[in-house]
Amino acid sequence: MSEVRYSQEHEWVKLDGDTATIGITHYAQEQLGDVVFVELPEIGKKVEKGKELAMVESVKAASEVYAPVSGEVIEVNSTLTETPATVNEDALGKGWFAKLKVADKGQFATLMDEAAYNKFVEGLH
Repeated sequence: MSEVRYSQEHEWVKLDGDTATIGITHYAQEQLGDVVFVELPEIGKKVEKGKELAMVESVKAASEVYAPVSGEVIEVNSTLTETPATVNEDALGKGWFAKLKVADKGQFATLMDEAAYNKFVEGLH
């Protein structure tokens, strides 16, 4: 069974075995506005929790997407390079950025569950 957790930087991560699928939250894509460009990591790149994983540009701003867990990039969503608006249309589904082979599953447990993340976002308004 896979579970979704959230970071304070507004990334989501879905863990399935030792594979983590990562994207940005609905809140993050709303704040960005229309996404016009996505820069994805190279397959094989090792990323550390809290460090830059990808880059997303919108009509408003450019923003880093941080890795909520450490691991090695094993797959990227190349659809986003051709249709970056997918991030706006389905941020928590088809708008995922990358999949990592997780280095330390314990990092996943330190992230917020959906209820905690929703409370965190409410506090930002």
